[in-house]
Amino acid sequence: MKVLPSIFGYLAFMILLAIMPVAAQHNGYADWLVTNFWLIFFFLSGLTFLVLTTILVVQQKNEEYYVQAFLAATTVKILACLVFIVVFLMKNKVNKYVFLADFFYIYLLNMVFEVYVLLRNLRHKNLR
Repeated sequence: MKVLPSIFGYLAFMILLAIMPVAAQHNGYADWLVTNFWLIFFFLSGLTFLVLTTILVVQQKNEEYYVQAFLAATTVKILACLVFIVVFLMKNKVNKYVFLADFFYIYLLNMVFEVYVLLRNLRHKNLR
């Protein structure tokens, strides 16, 4: 699978993922979002984008390092998210339940899309 279709698919997914928070802001449910929600959104989306493109490029260059690249990128992503959570919570006073809901909404859906693209990509390699 090419990297470019995956990138376009990811950008379309980000637009779909952003529809619900935008709708919540404009329909009077802004209290469901933490004060810097879009910072969290763009940080996690950018991090997922980097992980996804890195893994796909490594797979195209050398398939032997695909698993190692996936594990390394996932580890870096988790550690970066943990550092981000600590810094974000130290700088901002937020409702912890709203923060958890917002963070996991973004993180888990990004992870689901990432795994979907990577499994779809592996399936195409196995069919050859």
